[in-house]
Amino acid sequence: MAASARGEPMAAGGQVRFHRGRRFWRLVVPVVSATGVLAAFRLSPWPGALVIRAVFEANNARVTAAMAGHAPATDVQRITDQQYRVGDEDALLDVYFPAAAPAGARLPVIVWTHGGAWLSGSKDDAAPYFELLAAQGFTVVAPNYTLAPRKPYPAQLHQLNRAHAYVVENAERFHADTGTVFLAGDSAGAQLSSQLAALITNPAHAAEVGIVPSLSPAQLCGVVLNCGIYRMERLTHPSPTLPRLVGWGNDVATWAYAGTRDFSDPVIRQMSPYHHVTADFPPTFISGGNGDPLTEAQSEPFADKLRSLGVRTTSLFHPVDHEPALPHEYQFDLGTEEGRVALATTVEFLRDQLAEAG
Repeated sequence: MAASARGEPMAAGGQVRFHRGRRFWRLVVPVVSATGVLAAFRLSPWPGALVIRAVFEANNARVTAAMAGHAPATDVQRITDQQYRVGDEDALLDVYFPAAAPAGARLPVIVWTHGGAWLSGSKDDAAPYFELLAAQGFTVVAPNYTLAPRKPYPAQLHQLNRAHAYVVENAERFHADTGTVFLAGDSAGAQLSSQLAALITNPAHAAEVGIVPSLSPAQLCGVVLNCGIYRMERLTHPSPTLPRLVGWGNDVATWAYAGTRDFSDPVIRQMSPYHHVTADFPPTFISGGNGDPLTEAQSEPFADKLRSLGVRTTSLFHPVDHEPALPHEYQFDLGTEEGRVALATTVEFLRDQLAEAG
């Protein structure tokens, strides 16, 4: 029996009878391809970020659709896609306020920054929720920001700081009382909003980051934080009891946003509001579900830190054995009693702070 030039056994007439070489390549090619994919995941945050983004976006679509069934009884006007930063295609925001607001009326402002692990999400995700808040007599501002890893930290802080300035500049058009502003957010948006509040109330931190805040401490009435991250080093070193997939996702999100895979880099501490809050931090509402690992690791310690500083802090947490266990972003599930209570408690907090401000 002859052999081919590739070492394959040949039958009489030159026809291939056994294709050991081909079998070899059928085994090798997938291994090489898998190795290349793994290398790509190790060399850049992009592949992992895109996987996480796809998962988050699918979930966001479901949550938004469910919230749409809880529209407010009061008509709400929405001004969409306002470009708050010249030349920045990502710098768009939407504004909500009661349609019945009379000309010249000024309403307290809620600037709500969306979550999504800094690498997914949109100002549109919680639109029905913003309508519900606006119907309670607020101007609600929902800004977009550039998603990581296309731009890493602190680009998003600079964008959102500019969004604050834009609201002040357009206060009359948006029915905005910019002397009574609440910063709010969920998940990564809670991290962004709490750091912005720290920048506004802690000049040393603002100087360290290189930001001149657009709002003054006197303009801040409070902060609303849901299911957030406040101490980044606890995200990069999560509890070993968590599934490895959760740890991988946290690593990718942090890498994408921080711009470094060296989690000992000083930037990790810099982007952690826990380390920069002072007694001047505004009154805070903070919540998280008992089924969300971030509650025990992030939200509860942050609430404790604020209280230790003398910051007026309203928390909404649930017993560890609460059933059903409340997941990350539970507050947006208005089909549950817990979600409705979270919304009502948030509105009560907002009204209490307005009354306190006089």
